[in-house]
Amino acid sequence: MPKHMLRPQGDFPTARLPRRLAAMFYDFLLSIALMMVVTLIYQQGLLRLIYGDEQLLALSQAGGLDRDPMLATVVLFSLFAFFAKFWTHNGQTLGMQVWGLRIQNADGSAITLWQALLRFLIAIISWLLGGLGFLWMLWDKERRSWHDIYSESRVIQLPKNIHQQGKN
Repeated sequence: MPKHMLRPQGDFPTARLPRRLAAMFYDFLLSIALMMVVTLIYQQGLLRLIYGDEQLLALSQAGGLDRDPMLATVVLFSLFAFFAKFWTHNGQTLGMQVWGLRIQNADGSAITLWQALLRFLIAIISWLLGGLGFLWMLWDKERRSWHDIYSESRVIQLPKNIHQQGKN
């Protein structure tokens, strides 16, 4: 399968931590909205079809919907699909587009689905450990986070004139 080369090509610098955190915050807000929509569709659509209105209300009042492993799984898969689509298609989530960042391989190609999965899982582990995997950038000579290292990809900073052309 031929590699999907991202545009523009060039030798761009590795993105710094503050800019990456800003893009992550933007994507965090989008992720919250996605989780709300997925939860609404799951609980008001799928569960309503399975249980019916009265049984679903009784289940909810009894606390039966408070810890739903199926909902957690659906939300996790939805979040992965969201990030994987952006990362493997054009290398940028919406937050990364705003902040002029892009995920790519060393040769400038888009990352694969496997790399996206590694990035996603290692980033979750990093956050669970208090963000240590992100702070790792401060000690790494190439300014890589744990998920950059394990997925063999990098986050680059696009030049301002290039990333602002898409806004016009």
